[in-house]
Amino acid sequence: MQEVKNTLAENFGGRVTTLGSHQFKLDDCPDLSGKVAVVTGGSEGIGFGVTYTLLKHNIAKVYVLSVSKEVVEGAKDAVAKELGQDKADRTIWLQCDLSDWPRVKEVAETIKRDNDRLDILVNNAGRGIMTAELTPYGVDRHMAVNHMGHVILTSHLLPLMKRTAEQGNVVRISNQASNVHNMAPSDTKFASLDEINADAGPNGQYGRSKLAAILYARYFDRKVTRNGHPKVLMNATHPGFVSSKQSRTDIFEAFPLGGYAMSHGLEPFKKDQFEGAVPTIYAVTMADKSGQYICAPAIREAGSELSQSEELADNLMELTRNVVREKMRSESAAQGCPFDDLVLY
Repeated sequence: MQEVKNTLAENFGGRVTTLGSHQFKLDDCPDLSGKVAVVTGGSEGIGFGVTYTLLKHNIAKVYVLSVSKEVVEGAKDAVAKELGQDKADRTIWLQCDLSDWPRVKEVAETIKRDNDRLDILVNNAGRGIMTAELTPYGVDRHMAVNHMGHVILTSHLLPLMKRTAEQGNVVRISNQASNVHNMAPSDTKFASLDEINADAGPNGQYGRSKLAAILYARYFDRKVTRNGHPKVLMNATHPGFVSSKQSRTDIFEAFPLGGYAMSHGLEPFKKDQFEGAVPTIYAVTMADKSGQYICAPAIREAGSELSQSEELADNLMELTRNVVREKMRSESAAQGCPFDDLVLY
């Protein structure tokens, strides 16, 4: 019976969230004075819910990484009206398309140059349930943005996060996953670029990238947290069905007719952007373990059988390293090998 209650709490908004076996509310977020955060896609949807909550709880500085400056300015105005100009002024916007890997590296270097600490990294931005598409580098856009771009960002920022942890602080990273990871192709091996570039359908494309988010957290736990850096934690989260641009409008790109069920039929039952932010806030302010799959509001789940495979996680990260280095070879030669020497965690 509790399993059914947890499923309802994890996926739908309103009172059913109280049915979950592990409760957490945004108001339970601790004081974050003096801390620095980075949130990708932090100006709209769940990302805005995360940014707003961090500011409300006194974060010293939050970097918002996104594509559109106009959206950020609107979000900043909303923060100023509700939390005050001081809180709004703690946000710093950096233009960043996560499929533009050299730009991701530049942004990370800017953050490292301007700060002596980084406590929170929220890998939130992503491509939703949409049709297959390749980036200019010839990589599936779902994997390039949702997974590989965030691996590059995290790896470049990791030295700063390790130094922050060495000063006695707990550093927390969250990856935005989804229960749609269950819809990743059952024969997923992460064995080659051809495999991830194969069109698996909108749900399969998205699900595969969200499976990668969980596998990355579990890989990171083995290779970083439990390998000498116990205060650097990475977890993956599932927000539930959230009313967002992805679920209201982007869904029609993949399902011109069927999208109405998601955009309109489920709208009364969806979570708002703040409810959707709950598991992420828990993961980056309260989690005391690494490598977990945390579903809303703060329920630890095992995830699919594929998501628990160490072999698959190893394959994923080896493929990630190979693809990034191969595609960035010319960039590395032109820029002093910024990717050739990078340890991708």
